[in-house]
Amino acid sequence: MIQWLIPLAILIFFELIADVLAKNWSIKGGWWLAGASLLAYLIANTFWLFALRNGSGLGRGAIIFSLVSAIIALLLGIFLYQEKVATPQMIGMVLGLISLIFIFWE
Repeated sequence: MIQWLIPLAILIFFELIADVLAKNWSIKGGWWLAGASLLAYLIANTFWLFALRNGSGLGRGAIIFSLVSAIIALLLGIFLYQEKVATPQMIGMVLGLISLIFIFWE
């Protein structure tokens, strides 16, 4: 198994928690939401260090992180916050999914 995938998955998980907390802070306010969001970002980026150390590679790891977190954040925005998504954004999401296939292609 590729050892760097686990810390990368944990990075993505905490990044998304931080994004949800930050979005809720932007809607409701409350310094505890801001503080919790910053803490989640700190935890997320700590796991980025472990992913790099375990061989994710800067380019490959950053691309996977960016694409997966962006796609999940877009889906959270649509389903959790009822944000509207334009056609170009949907096309970008599909192209992002396709690019993930090529990144993992051996």
